[in-house]
Amino acid sequence: MNLSETETAPLQANVLVVDDVPQNLMAMRAVLEGEGLSVLTAESGAQALELLLTHSVAVALLDVNMPEMNGFDLAELMRGSSRTREVPILFLTASPRDQRRMFRGYDSGAVDFLYKPVEPHVILSKVQVFVEMARQRELMRQNNERLARALALNETMIAVMTHDLRTPLSVISLCAESLELMPPETDRSRIAGRILDSAHRMARMIAQLLDFSKIRSGVLRLEPQEGDLRAVADQVAEELRQSAPGVAVELACEGTMGGRFDVDRMTQVLSNLVGNAVRHAEGAPVSLRLDGSDCNRLQVQVRNRGCIDEALLPRLFEPFKSSFQACSGLGLGLYIVDQFVRAHGGEVAAANRDGEVVFSLWIPRQPATTTLVGGVRTHVAPLPLD
Repeated sequence: MNLSETETAPLQANVLVVDDVPQNLMAMRAVLEGEGLSVLTAESGAQALELLLTHSVAVALLDVNMPEMNGFDLAELMRGSSRTREVPILFLTASPRDQRRMFRGYDSGAVDFLYKPVEPHVILSKVQVFVEMARQRELMRQNNERLARALALNETMIAVMTHDLRTPLSVISLCAESLELMPPETDRSRIAGRILDSAHRMARMIAQLLDFSKIRSGVLRLEPQEGDLRAVADQVAEELRQSAPGVAVELACEGTMGGRFDVDRMTQVLSNLVGNAVRHAEGAPVSLRLDGSDCNRLQVQVRNRGCIDEALLPRLFEPFKSSFQACSGLGLGLYIVDQFVRAHGGEVAAANRDGEVVFSLWIPRQPATTTLVGGVRTHVAPLPLD
């Protein structure tokens, strides 16, 4: 299943039926209610208005002859509210045909005027037309929102790329110019090291952009295999100890860490999390804790000294955070972590606890059939291992 696609099941729709005779409401519910369609019933205009305050309605069926507030009065109130003025109204009446009453009904905003007894298939077919129209409007609204988000994200991506890729590229250009001006006998190792560091930084950014592009297009596929998450953690910790010798990466493991997962992607997940912790630990030790005591899931916790801005926490796993928060890269690392973990069927979260930043994640030992990566971030509560 591609998590970037919407479900194909029909959108849930509500139909409001207002009638002061309970038996009529029961009959309408029996005729109309089905898959993807809920029937809201009210025995008075006042009850109907209460329902309309809390529910979106695809179509309303109003009995004309009701005490206190008849169907015409209710229709006029609905037309006077911005929330309900677009709701199609079908009037139902058992009274004899009266041309003046029909004109009043249409003046009140009715789309049809039906006389009881109404054949069930007639009322069902009319309701289904308006329900389908409501569903199409909702789908159009959702598509417009997705398109607006995609356009905004593309603009952000271009702006971030232009800004963040320019920095290491400028370093490389300046260092190359310096090398040209330096005498041949000068030690060039320091400048060469700066060029190499900037080139590696650009390579990481480009790799993240490629992953981001694949995630958005839904073509990045996991390749689960039997693996040991402890071995993955050992490799990540050793690499980071070598790249940042002044920082201690403390690895602890409880239980067995065997499972079926994409080894390369989980290596990337742990590398991003621990590397991020190392960069922000200010020289303090970084804790990488694995917990395999649960027979159904593998759990990981990464801790480092510090604190994440509370305003940033809800958006921490969104892409291109550097567009609204200063950071040393494109702001894609945690987004990619989130996508890879969710594609495995797990969850990842972050929290501030007792002067430390804590990232917690879990994945199932045996993943479901989901192998494509890509989706929308939803808020996930912290996942304590304690």
